[in-house]
Amino acid sequence: MSSTLLEVTRSAHEEVERLERLIVKDLQNEPTSNKDRLFQSHRVRNMIDNIISTTDKLVEIYEDKDNARKDEIAALGGQTAAGTNVFSAFYDRLKEIREYHRRHPAARVVDANEEFEGLLKEEPQIEFSGEEAMGRYLDLHELFNQFINSKFGDPSTEYSTYLDVFSQPHKIPHKLKLTRQYKEYMENLLEYLIYFFQRTEPLQDLDRIFSKVETEFEDQWANNAIEGWENMGQENGYVPAQHTVIDLDYYSTVEELVEVGPEKLKEALAALGLKTGGTVQQRAERLFLTKNTPLEKLDKKHFAKGSRVFQQNGTAAALQQDENSKEIALMEAKMQKLCDLLDETIARTRDNIVKKQALTYEEIEAEREEEETQADTESDEDDQQIYNPLKLPMGWDGKPIPYWLYKLHGLGQEFKCEICGNYSYWGRRAFERHFKEWRHQHGMRCLGIPNTKNFNEITSIEEAKDLWKKIQERQGVNKWRPDLEEEYEDKEGNIYNKKTYTDLQRQGLI
Repeated sequence: MSSTLLEVTRSAHEEVERLERLIVKDLQNEPTSNKDRLFQSHRVRNMIDNIISTTDKLVEIYEDKDNARKDEIAALGGQTAAGTNVFSAFYDRLKEIREYHRRHPAARVVDANEEFEGLLKEEPQIEFSGEEAMGRYLDLHELFNQFINSKFGDPSTEYSTYLDVFSQPHKIPHKLKLTRQYKEYMENLLEYLIYFFQRTEPLQDLDRIFSKVETEFEDQWANNAIEGWENMGQENGYVPAQHTVIDLDYYSTVEELVEVGPEKLKEALAALGLKTGGTVQQRAERLFLTKNTPLEKLDKKHFAKGSRVFQQNGTAAALQQDENSKEIALMEAKMQKLCDLLDETIARTRDNIVKKQALTYEEIEAEREEEETQADTESDEDDQQIYNPLKLPMGWDGKPIPYWLYKLHGLGQEFKCEICGNYSYWGRRAFERHFKEWRHQHGMRCLGIPNTKNFNEITSIEEAKDLWKKIQERQGVNKWRPDLEEEYEDKEGNIYNKKTYTDLQRQGLI
């Protein structure tokens, strides 16, 4: 039996509600370790993603672009064909359901609660390198190597120093930032920080954070207030050759540039407003001139007629420079925002590196094994059985109580009560208290005996019955006799029973 559109809609709403309840239930549990916190955050993130995808499907159903939902509702009302009424539509549907169950007699209702509750015990797979130690530290070694092997990086920089300077791009000279090499480095750095942040803080809305960064960046860029990008493009009045189609930093001779090909050379020359004609060798020579010479100092014969670059002193090239610079500056702004969010992690990474530099190889290995053992202990803490050879009762903190307290309250002495269903009470205090508790009262009620003080210390059913029988007999012999037991007092304070008081009153003695 194929699921109808209305059933799919109902099921989707039910799934969303179940996931919402599970998120609340999961977040009510306080994680005991960093690993548990990560697992909890990723579980919640996965459930939120499922809610979003399910909601998208519901929106698509409600939009009903193909009128399928409308037709199905009409069919339920018997409006599918002329002469068809509600009852015939109902019985057609009933027949379809019966036919389905006849073909699938083993079909049963699946309890969705079991499936959803399993999500709370799930341990998501989170990929961390050994250096990252489950998100405690950053692993920037590849980016560090890229930094020291570049023109904008200092080869003598150590890794611990790099952790201090990588978040300060404003200290790099402006000209060095306009290279393709720096742009690739910044893209890789930003990509890694985003990936690390998503793994360690999956519940953070990174899109919203970056949206705010972009808004602030646009205002600062318009006011020329971005640190390291002040007076951008006004230093030399020309576009560096790196921002053409071809990055000339990778070429040291004209012959190497010839191998690029005529079409690429023509495109690069056109972007700068230079002549694009001639042989491949001539084009390469003309383009190579721009590697170390500003456009405004080039001979006019190299420029194409009507070139805006030449006529407007490099205005078009400056626009291209501005766009590329803005893109790089925005990446730097996003990277600095992530560094602010990961400030504690960066500091922890730096301290860890400095500490490792002072250790020998054997000490590093011993510390690594100790951390692994500690991590395993934390993860298995709930599953470990508490060492309690004396089988002492547990205290409020989940640990066995002290032995002296155990002996003081006599908790090793067992008292069984047959009236309570042979329930055991440990210690005299618990035994005496149980006579007023619900379990003992229920047992006495079942026996038809009032739970009075007369039955304290009675734990046997037979003894309770015998005592109740004797009490009833005694009450039958010693019934209330007003003439003997009703008390009267004269003016002098003497106490008499009713008979004596009446006799004395008749005789006039009172």
